[in-house]
Amino acid sequence: PALDAGGAERTTVDVARAVVDAGGKAWIATTGGRLATEAEKAGAKIISGPFDTKSPLGIWNNARALADVIRYADMSIIHARSRAPAWSAHIAARRTAIKYVATYHGIYNAKGPLKRWYNSIMAKGDAVIANSQFTADHVRAQHGVDSKKLHVIPRGIDITGFTPDNVTPERIDAVRKQWGLKAGKPVIVMPGRLTRWKGQLVFIDALARLGHRNFEAVMVGDAQERDAYVDELRAAIDRADLTQAVRIPGHCSDMPAAFMLAGVIVTPSIEPEAFGRVAVEAQAMGRPVVASRLGAQTETIVDGRTGFLFPPGDAVALADGIARALALPAEQREAMAKAGRERVIKTYSVEAMCAATLKVYRDLNAAPRHSG
Repeated sequence: PALDAGGAERTTVDVARAVVDAGGKAWIATTGGRLATEAEKAGAKIISGPFDTKSPLGIWNNARALADVIRYADMSIIHARSRAPAWSAHIAARRTAIKYVATYHGIYNAKGPLKRWYNSIMAKGDAVIANSQFTADHVRAQHGVDSKKLHVIPRGIDITGFTPDNVTPERIDAVRKQWGLKAGKPVIVMPGRLTRWKGQLVFIDALARLGHRNFEAVMVGDAQERDAYVDELRAAIDRADLTQAVRIPGHCSDMPAAFMLAGVIVTPSIEPEAFGRVAVEAQAMGRPVVASRLGAQTETIVDGRTGFLFPPGDAVALADGIARALALPAEQREAMAKAGRERVIKTYSVEAMCAATLKVYRDLNAAPRHSG
């Protein structure tokens, strides 16, 4: 729906670039966002419109607009990455007899049959892509998708961008100044959208339990208009007497430098991560990561070897994990950094993700088209 920060958004741009590089055409239907310019530079075209709407009439109108574009540009595949626009994409695909693909980027809650039906649009694809084995298991359990249609393609990251040697001291210093941090104290960074399920309140509780204030902590990420939640976080920081130690700076445009500034990265989600891009990026940057033992993070992190896992919601265990990570001897820290980066390069590169996605496209294009 929007093309701002986030794993689904970043993946959209990466795959669009891969399609163009392979000699194809890539158009992105979106309300817009900060990544739209990057997508256009990669050779994709932007179709601007109210693709975030959930109204039946709006979804129907978007389907008509998409069908017109499909016919005009002679598209062969439409790929949906979110539920509301997926309904429009599915309708447009059936009207134009092209193939419909959907990627499950998240674990969608379904408290009743109506919500389960709404979510099911992501499982109706000629191909359904899950961004982790955890997500694939969820899709099978919720929707009974045929295994022949279900593809596990882990989210990929830009290995070149997330390489420690490629981050200059000037970039690190610029982030330090942007956040108002002083040199000398260990820096604990929690990246992620400011939303309750990401676990910021557990993080604050854990910081309060460290027993000292010899650190600076940063919760970096978009609030996405959750102003009331930000106020709640600030109140929790004040109650914990952490006002001088914790920052909430908002979005950061140079996350590789932010990772390099950190002594430890924390991802304390209290609900399952469908993939958990932060944990993978942290390992690529050679930083110890402390993450909830939940969802796909149990796939992307090897506990004790490439990072540390703790029981979700357990602030005491999180505090212990942070202290353990910060106290790692240099030799152990280097071994963990090496093991984490090697695993990311092998399994979670953007090149591997794009190659696997383009193979799904090619296989679908080789199959007969729908009759309409």
